[in-house]
Amino acid sequence: MFERFTKDAREVVRGAVEHCAEAGVRTVGSEHLLLALLEREGSRGSFALAALGLAARKDSVRAALEETRRRAGLSRAETDALAGLGIDVTEIVARVEQTHGVGALAVGRRAGRPGFGQDAKRILERSLRMALAHRDRRIGDEHILLALTTHPGPAAEVLADHGVTHTALTRVLYGPGDALAG
Repeated sequence: MFERFTKDAREVVRGAVEHCAEAGVRTVGSEHLLLALLEREGSRGSFALAALGLAARKDSVRAALEETRRRAGLSRAETDALAGLGIDVTEIVARVEQTHGVGALAVGRRAGRPGFGQDAKRILERSLRMALAHRDRRIGDEHILLALTTHPGPAAEVLADHGVTHTALTRVLYGPGDALAG
């Protein structure tokens, strides 16, 4: 599938691996793909993010992803579900970090070469479906971004909190007619 990726999409994948390695984690996740997308310039994905006002709020996205990482990768929906069972994730994180230091619950900390986790693999597979659905021959960084908005989890949640939804992205990338069909 990687041979179908455009140069920009390949750079996103490489950037995700770099973000993963810099964070000291072993598994590339959706958050690493999103961080790599935030760094892109001059691509369809970066154009779409700028058109939706995210270019000026990249630091806010990074901070939200960092907060998610501190919660062991739990989305707000998962945190709310646990709260319904009487489990206060914020309190647990605070106690663990008080004892073991900030970031002690961060997901996947290990040494070695990073590999792709199941959510990142699903997003990359879904990006192929996004390209095919829009009759695009190659998978671009915009397809990875579209796939991120449809895959439940912290990256989609952070994007939605910043006004980047699948419908809005489709409208920016393909026009208003495809937003309803996408």
